[in-house]
Amino acid sequence: MTAIKHTLQREVFLPSEERLIAVVHVTKPGRKKKASFLCAAVTTEKPIQAHIYQVKKQDRGDTFKKKLSWSLRELKVLDAKDATKDTAEFELQFDKVYKWVASSIQEKLTFIQYLWKLCQRYLIQKPEFLNIPNGVLEEIGESLEGDHTGQEKTVLGASDSDWHALSEREEADIELLMSECEYAISNAEAFAEQLSKDLSVLDGANIHSIMGCEDQVLELMVLLDQGVQEAVRVEERLEEYDLKLKGVKDLMEFMKDKDTLIQVKTRNNQKLLQELDSLVNQLDLDHDHMKALLDGDLSSPRGIEQCSEAAMRLQHCTAAEIHPSLSRMAAVQEQRKRFTRLKATFAMRLAHHLNNLFIHQGNEMCETLSQYASELTLPRHAASQRDLLPYADLMAWLKMAEPESFEKLAKVYTSSLSRLYDREMKEFMESAKVKLTPSKLERKGSLLPSQRFTLGDSVSSLHKAFDSRKTGSTNALDASSHHGSDADLSGTAKLDQIFQHVLNELAPVCLAEQDFCVHFFQLAAEGSSQGESGAETATGAQKPSSAKQRQINTAVRKMMAELFPSLESELISLIEFLHKLDTFNSLYMLVRMSEHVINAEDTGSFLSKTFGNCLVQIKRNFDKFIQIQIQSVQESKLSKKSKVGIVPFVHSFEDFAQQAENIFRGSDRRNDLDKAYGKLISAIFEQIGRLAADSQKTPSDVVLFENYHHIFSLLSQLKISCLENQKKEAKQKYQEYMQNYVIASLGRPLEKLHMFIEGIESRVATGVKYEEISYQLAYSKQEIRKVIHEYPVKEVKKGLDSLYKKLDKHLCEEESLHQVVWHSMQDEFIKQYKHYETLIARCYPESGISLEFTITDLLGFFSDIAQSH
Repeated sequence: MTAIKHTLQREVFLPSEERLIAVVHVTKPGRKKKASFLCAAVTTEKPIQAHIYQVKKQDRGDTFKKKLSWSLRELKVLDAKDATKDTAEFELQFDKVYKWVASSIQEKLTFIQYLWKLCQRYLIQKPEFLNIPNGVLEEIGESLEGDHTGQEKTVLGASDSDWHALSEREEADIELLMSECEYAISNAEAFAEQLSKDLSVLDGANIHSIMGCEDQVLELMVLLDQGVQEAVRVEERLEEYDLKLKGVKDLMEFMKDKDTLIQVKTRNNQKLLQELDSLVNQLDLDHDHMKALLDGDLSSPRGIEQCSEAAMRLQHCTAAEIHPSLSRMAAVQEQRKRFTRLKATFAMRLAHHLNNLFIHQGNEMCETLSQYASELTLPRHAASQRDLLPYADLMAWLKMAEPESFEKLAKVYTSSLSRLYDREMKEFMESAKVKLTPSKLERKGSLLPSQRFTLGDSVSSLHKAFDSRKTGSTNALDASSHHGSDADLSGTAKLDQIFQHVLNELAPVCLAEQDFCVHFFQLAAEGSSQGESGAETATGAQKPSSAKQRQINTAVRKMMAELFPSLESELISLIEFLHKLDTFNSLYMLVRMSEHVINAEDTGSFLSKTFGNCLVQIKRNFDKFIQIQIQSVQESKLSKKSKVGIVPFVHSFEDFAQQAENIFRGSDRRNDLDKAYGKLISAIFEQIGRLAADSQKTPSDVVLFENYHHIFSLLSQLKISCLENQKKEAKQKYQEYMQNYVIASLGRPLEKLHMFIEGIESRVATGVKYEEISYQLAYSKQEIRKVIHEYPVKEVKKGLDSLYKKLDKHLCEEESLHQVVWHSMQDEFIKQYKHYETLIARCYPESGISLEFTITDLLGFFSDIAQSH
């Protein structure tokens, strides 16, 4: 092991300026044994640092290399595994636990001893050494003495403190001595004898010198005796002082104890006086306050202020926090009983006064309702509320002092005012219904609700309606569009204005009453001022953020519901009245009511909840209205006496969309209208095909492309974003059905030629080659020449003229698609002409067979016919 230690020191640690202190040969538990060493080393330069290394032998060669390294301060635990049994296993815990097996137990113990010594010397916070056998750590000194390495002794505590360097004087004396004895180096024994003789001479001189100083020694002894006697006298004097000071100390301690008792007594008297003063102040009620509570005037502002101040003072005295020991005093108990009687007396007097005041105000305001009978206005109660507000502080006191009396007063107020508000609401809503009912003059100037048609009216009624629209009247679905008459516009504007006025009248009345109730009946949240609570309720309030605020909001809504028992029912009754008057009114009401619900800042207030419930009913009516329109579209029929043109519900949808766009412009309920659009347009697309199939005088393709063209034009004009896909679909269907109509119609001007060409195409489809067609008897050159001779230029022009007349007969004038369809026919005819020419050239090559008219002739024919019509 010594040889290995020297090798490791020379090859591994010397290059890094370190000294190897301890080494142990180890292996991993359960693995093959390899050359691995745990080494403890320290740096040679200050500050000295200790490290633990795992050194392994290289696979190639006999060199060693550091594999792992840890600072000694990283060592947390060294576990020798078993303190009673000899085992070579041990563990070192750094950031994780490393398990080792030493080659021998002695190497393991020696390594542990050196680690312990390094930790004691260089570490402040030392690791734990567990399961160390007894006597191992105590024998460290002996193990170090047996180590022959001088450097290790120095590091591990071998003391070098006994050696000191020579001073300059000592060095000069040694050099002088050496120079006098030239043989000191060559003959050490002679030099030693010379030194011994010199030492003997010096000892004799010293003794002779001591014997010559005997007199001086005797004088020194006399002086010492005198010093001892003087010290004894000083000690005796100090003892006398101690005795005197002890008496003074006892007297001072007695005076100190007496002064302490006096101070304690003084403090106790002061505290008792303060406690009594506090008790008297807490339970003292001024004579003026008592007089105000017993006989104060509750009718005048000054009297109300005095009574409020006295009630607050009485509440302060009643709720005073007094120590339980003081509460048992007879005077305290008597004063509290007096306060209880005074509180009951004043509470009864206050409740009686307010009870009469509530009833009187309710009866007085009922008598003034006749002033508003002819006006669509809700009476304001600001004056009566202003008269009651001075009592708010007294109500707050009554709520704390007598909760039962407070609750009874609140019921009297709600009972008295609810009858008043119920009557006001009913008369107000009746006035609104009267103003919304059309008069006789209005019925003459516009369509009555019973006369308004739905999206599925018959063609005859639709034509009558549009004839009347051309002369100046309109239907209800076009009331707010630019196509409507002034009479109907004024009717719908009146409806919108009155309904908006009704909602605007309800809001300030309800919010003012809510503000008053919150302030007067102390329904504001604890910790917030009355002004803040009033402002919150008046503007709609913020959403409650705590359970306490939610309870308060519930209390406010409950009281408001008792004060306005018929508000919601009367408002829903007005909504149903307007819906029965005209189902289209649900559009106006939906927009207006939504504005009030969305703009309300306090979504939890009574008015917001009421408006929200009414909005639900309006939305149901709106859905019913849309469903009725869809049902009317599905049940619509065509007239068999005239051509179809634009079907009724397409025109009605146009009027509906134009008016709905005006109503819902900028509204937050746009999503509801978009959903209704989607349902209506789907039903319209579905039913257009059904009516086109039922058409007898007008080809179905004409009915389809005319109506889809009308829908496409309408959607392009209105620019409804949610119907972009339907607009594209309408355009595609319009072009598709118009092309079908054009192709079907173009076979008639050259019917025989068209049938002949179709026959050729059918033969080619069966496998006959183009050049073999002329050998077919039915399609020989003679046969095709006969067919071509039947269509000279005049005959073709005549056929086209006849085709235009049929086109004019099929198409309606309203859409004005004659020229569009005619131009499409021209393009299709020229396309067919080119197809005929190509097919003839392939089937009858070099025969000179061709049609008797050219493309130029066709263009002239189509142009002349279009200009003539």
